[in-house]
Amino acid sequence: MFTDEELEGLRRFPEIGREELFRFFTLSPADVAFIDPGRGRGPSDRLGLAVAVCTLPWLGFVPDEVASAPWAAVVRLAGQLGVDPEAIRSYGRRAKTRTDHFRLAARYLGWRAPTSLELKELDEFLLARAMEHDSPTLLVRLACEYLISARVIRPGPVMVVKRVAHAREAARRETFDRLAHELTDERRVGLDGLLLVDAGIGMTRLRWLGTGPVEASPAAVKAEIAKLEFLRGMDAHTLDLSVLPAERRRFLATVGRRLTAQALTRREPERRYPILLTLLAQSATEVLDEVVQLFDQAVSARESKAAHKMRDALAERGSAGEDRQALLDAILAIVADPAVPDEEVGGLIRGEWIGWERLRSAQSAALPPLPRDHGHLAALEGSYGYLRQFTPQVLQVVRFAGGTAAAELVKAVEILRELNVTGARKVPEDAPTGFVPARWCGYLETAAKTGSVTAYRHYWELCTLLALRDGLRTGDVFVPGSRRYSDPAAYVLTPETWADQRVEFCRLVGKPADAATGLAEVEQELHTALGELEQTLGEGDGPVRLDEAGDLVISTLSAEDVPAEAVALKEELTEMLPFAPIVSLLIEMDKRTGFLDCFAHAGGRQTRSPELKRNLIAVLISGSTNLGLTRMADACGISYDILAWTAEWYVREETLRAANLALIGYHQKLPLTPVFGSGTLSSSDGQRFPTRGKSVTARALSRYFAHEGLSTYTHVTDQHTTYGTKIIVATKREAHYVLDEILGNATDIPVTEHATDTHGVTLVNFGLFDLLGLQLSPRIRDLGKITLYRTVQKSEIESAFPMAGPLLTRRCNLDLIAGHWDDLLRLAGSLKFGHATASLLVGKLSASGRQNALAAALKEYGALRRTIYAARYLSDAAYRRKISRQLNKGESLHALKRDLLYAHEGTIRARHLEQQTEQAWCLTLVTNAVVTWTTEYYGLAVESMRRSGRRIDDEVLAHISPAHSENINFFGAIDVDVEGELAQLGPTGYRPLRVRDTLF
Repeated sequence: MFTDEELEGLRRFPEIGREELFRFFTLSPADVAFIDPGRGRGPSDRLGLAVAVCTLPWLGFVPDEVASAPWAAVVRLAGQLGVDPEAIRSYGRRAKTRTDHFRLAARYLGWRAPTSLELKELDEFLLARAMEHDSPTLLVRLACEYLISARVIRPGPVMVVKRVAHAREAARRETFDRLAHELTDERRVGLDGLLLVDAGIGMTRLRWLGTGPVEASPAAVKAEIAKLEFLRGMDAHTLDLSVLPAERRRFLATVGRRLTAQALTRREPERRYPILLTLLAQSATEVLDEVVQLFDQAVSARESKAAHKMRDALAERGSAGEDRQALLDAILAIVADPAVPDEEVGGLIRGEWIGWERLRSAQSAALPPLPRDHGHLAALEGSYGYLRQFTPQVLQVVRFAGGTAAAELVKAVEILRELNVTGARKVPEDAPTGFVPARWCGYLETAAKTGSVTAYRHYWELCTLLALRDGLRTGDVFVPGSRRYSDPAAYVLTPETWADQRVEFCRLVGKPADAATGLAEVEQELHTALGELEQTLGEGDGPVRLDEAGDLVISTLSAEDVPAEAVALKEELTEMLPFAPIVSLLIEMDKRTGFLDCFAHAGGRQTRSPELKRNLIAVLISGSTNLGLTRMADACGISYDILAWTAEWYVREETLRAANLALIGYHQKLPLTPVFGSGTLSSSDGQRFPTRGKSVTARALSRYFAHEGLSTYTHVTDQHTTYGTKIIVATKREAHYVLDEILGNATDIPVTEHATDTHGVTLVNFGLFDLLGLQLSPRIRDLGKITLYRTVQKSEIESAFPMAGPLLTRRCNLDLIAGHWDDLLRLAGSLKFGHATASLLVGKLSASGRQNALAAALKEYGALRRTIYAARYLSDAAYRRKISRQLNKGESLHALKRDLLYAHEGTIRARHLEQQTEQAWCLTLVTNAVVTWTTEYYGLAVESMRRSGRRIDDEVLAHISPAHSENINFFGAIDVDVEGELAQLGPTGYRPLRVRDTLF
């Protein structure tokens, strides 16, 4: 599990951080009295004993070479003891001195040596942790932390590693034992059958289950239904694996997806069957979700096609009616002319002015009146045969349920399922239609009056399918056994759990549990914001003002005035920064951050070959530049098989996220970083990329793509680092994903305010952000046209605020909010404590209609919060500019990513979501590496200038972006030589800055 070098590292002092230095190496008066009792202990002995006293609580043991303690710690202790720090070099020349001092320190601190009892308790602890995590390095770290918390001296690293190995093996046996009741002889035969090539499909069932769809077509839906039926035939949907921790299940499924059938066959049954069983249970849920999602996409695609067809028909109808319109204008000219007597009107129309021929021609070209939906459902009826290719199978294998609001719809789905099974054509007389929108009721009424059984069946079935799709989106209809489409109640904390967590949540977000107090605070905020807006409008000639009609006028925000000094400084810094190929940059950043160490093997094994870092860098560059592994193998000389294996087992979303956090953490500590921003403000925006080949995430969007493409939705801090990336469908609302990365933010960045453009704004988001103790600060297009809400009568608000008051045209339903205040807090608490994914919940709440009282209350509260924000935004030009500046930082990072993703014209060729997500994170990781490298060298250049006597103000530096690629070469030959690159850094560990006006 560990190399000799890694074991040796566990015996030595590690590097120490600032926080650890102050936390562990600060002596109390009692410590000083113990170390220097006044009995003639020399300076070196006092200093060595002090190191032991402080190191034991820090590391849980004291390394033999006490003199090799971090120099910063030695200097700090020497200053507190009043001795020369150099005295440490003569400490411990006799081993007995070190041993005696260690025993004294342990006795003083209350630590004890590990006995058989302590080791047994450690084994039990490790077994529990090994059931959750299989990484040896993580288990070793957890073991050390456990021993420190128990004040037990850590034994040698070999003993700890052996106990970790024993715990991992015991966890495997325990896993098998817990699942033994599921592993009947019949099921074992079925599991082994997954690894055999099935002649009917030409591959193993294991590979078949892991091959996802690439388009939403009838064939793809049927293929997923076949998988679902196969899994149900193996009773995969009935498996209850809750006896295993969730992390253990996730680990086993990850290993199962990456291992080949041959590799799994070679594994002993105790390891093979738990992997296959977990993979089977996970596949049952994922395939069910996939079937429902493909149903949604396929139906929506046909509805969209029908809408285009309807618009084309309307355009054609309008063109064909031009002659009739001209005739109408001519008739109106006669009829409306007061000089023409009434008795002569008919003669003029039928006579020489217009004539019978023209009238009869117009009469013969008369078109039937349009239905209320302008023919949308009629156009969709043309796709009825296409939809029938897969919808009966979906309704047959998927069971739908719903609440009271969806009772009629669920009954209609059951009737439709029965009609499909029996082959009957006529819809029963009592079939419900209450869910049919008013604009489509006319189709059913007409079909019923004419007695057309076929037409009625077609229209009623189409209405049922569309209503089912909409119900699944809002959560009114759910699918038992699904994860993505399960009962919305499962996404929210239960009342019992919430009762225990309410106080803690309210403390964390600063919200009162009492509705009256909470709404009183909101009303106070609203009146304060309106007072500021009233003052702004009172000036009359500013960028925000009222026109003569009393309408709001918002002038376009002028471009930010970047000081000429900042532009010149940026050019000067660029000339000073060294040139670096992207390979060299990544090697250099790994030396300082260790981000490549975050790439752990998916199987938990941690033995790392010397070439692993080289291979990882090649894989990261292949993803971030869009070269792909095949062309990367040609460019760097590493075989494709090695790169593919490295990507398969080491590069996945969780390891890419961990590596990204390492870079962000290092970037935060750089001296120049606080100049860019405090880290409390962030923003998010979508960036679109074209795709090649079919993919369920790709959509046609002529505004951005020649054919099809997708979006990456990224979250960026005001310090120019990207802390979140997500692949989304380009046509989906970005607003659903705004909260995901903020709530899932694992960095130390304390984000409290978030900016978006108009695409990231919904009333639901405004409400949830505030309930979570955050501030949503969007740049809203056409802000002057949005509806603003008041909390009191119109006359009262206009009396208090004569200029701003009339802008608040609608009254907020405070009673609705008050009645659901605790439910709103519980909803936000469910997101805060990670009980539900924000994008899933926000999407369903945004799609919910007014019949969902909780969603309606949240939207009312969101409308009130939006009004407060709008008033503040309009009254503060500096605030508007701050938001605009933050969004521009995101755009500059988009430009850097476009420069990086140069191969194949920036076209994404990965076809499955998992592969696309991994490539997006590769691009984010390398982008952050470039930003971190540039920030660090900017800092070195600025420091060099200041040492030479130049005055450089931080206010000027704040205008300079490190999203800069002029000094980095993304192209050319790619030679990944880690040791060679490190050797070129020189004694300082950095590349030398260039001298201005030279090429070197």
